[in-house]
Amino acid sequence: MPTLFLIVFVDLVGFGVIIPLLPFYGEHFQASPATIGLLMATYSLTQFISAPVLGRLSDRIGRKPVLGVSLAGAAGSYLLLAFASELWMLFAARAIGGLMAGNISTAFAYVADVTTPANRAKGMGIIGAAFGLGFIFGPAIGGVLAGHDPLNADFQSPALAAFALSALALVLCLTVLKESLTPEVRARHATGAAGRWRWVRQALADPGVRLILIMSFLATFVFAGMETTFAMWSRRQFGWGPEQNGYLFAFVGALTALIQGGLVGRLARAYGERRLVAAGSALLALGMLLIAFSTSLWLLLVAMTAVAAGFSMVTPSLNSLLSLQVEAGAQGGMMGLARSATTMARILGPGFAGAVFGLLGKDWPFYAGAVIMVAVMLMAVRPVPAAAAEAEP
Repeated sequence: MPTLFLIVFVDLVGFGVIIPLLPFYGEHFQASPATIGLLMATYSLTQFISAPVLGRLSDRIGRKPVLGVSLAGAAGSYLLLAFASELWMLFAARAIGGLMAGNISTAFAYVADVTTPANRAKGMGIIGAAFGLGFIFGPAIGGVLAGHDPLNADFQSPALAAFALSALALVLCLTVLKESLTPEVRARHATGAAGRWRWVRQALADPGVRLILIMSFLATFVFAGMETTFAMWSRRQFGWGPEQNGYLFAFVGALTALIQGGLVGRLARAYGERRLVAAGSALLALGMLLIAFSTSLWLLLVAMTAVAAGFSMVTPSLNSLLSLQVEAGAQGGMMGLARSATTMARILGPGFAGAVFGLLGKDWPFYAGAVIMVAVMLMAVRPVPAAAAEAEP
C-alpha cells in the first residue's frame, strides 16, 4: 500500500502540474475560449472511454502491467505536450493522457485486492489522500515553473517536470510494486471483448451496483460544478482573484487528504460505509448551501470545511461499497465502471453549473448542488437491494 500511495501521489502531482498551464498554452496557439474548453474536456472524455477497459484488462493480465504501460503512456503524453508546435498536438497529448489516466481504476482495484472488507474504506481513503495531496502540490509546482506572466509563460518546463514525475512513478511501479492478483485469479477472468461487454451489462443489471454508480455520479457532478463556478462566485461576492482562490482550494485539498488519509477508515469501521455516505452527503449539502449565504470569510471557511469533509467521506465509502459487489478478480472492471461514472460527471457537472450560474444567478449552482446531495442522502438511507447489502458493524 505505501508503494501504491507513492505511485499515485507522484502521478497526480504530474497531472496537477499541467492544470495551470493548459489554458495559456491553448491561447499561445490562438485557440478560442470554446476551443480551450474542448481541450480541457478531451482528457476527461478519453478517460471515460478507457477506465472500464483498463480496469477489466487488469483483471485479466494483472494490475502491475496495466499500471506500468499506462504510466509510460502518460510520460509520453507529457513529452508531446512539452514539444508541441501546433494546436492539434495539444489535443493529441491530452487525448493520450486521458486514455492512460484510466489506470486510476486499476489503482483502486489494487487497493481492493490487498485489503479486507473490514478495512476496505480505509484503503480507498488512503489512495484518495494521495489524490488530494497531488492536487495541492501539482498546480503550485506548475504555476511556479510556468511563471507569473501569461504572455511569456514557460510552457515546456512544467510539461517536462510532469514527464519526469510520471517516469519516476513508472520506475517505482516496475521495481517496487508487487502484483496483487495470482495467475489463478487472472485466468478466471481471461475473457475476450464480447465477454467484457457482457460483464458490464451484468454488472449494471445489479440494482445495488446501479444505485452506487448513480450516487457516485451525482456527488462528483455537484463537486465538479462547485469547482467550476466558485471562482466566478468569489469574484462577485468578495472581489477575489486567482491567488485567493488558490489558497482556498489548497485548504480544501489539505482537508481532503487529512480526512481520507486518517479518518475515513475509523469512521467506516465504527458506523459502516452506508451511514458514512449518508452523513457525508448531508455535510456536502450543508456546505453548498452555506457557500451561497457566505458574506464573511469565516462563514465561507465553515462552508468549505463542510464541503471538503462531506466529499471526502462519500467518495471512498462508495468505492468501498462498490468493491464489495464482486469477487476479488473482478475489482478492476468494477472500479473502471465507477471511474467512468465520475468522469462523465466531471464532463457534465461543470456545464450544468455554468448554465445555472448564467441563467439564474451566482448562488443558484450551490442551491442546486444542495438539493442534489439531499437526494443522494435519501438514496443512501433507503432499503438496500439484496445484492448491494453490506454487513453492518
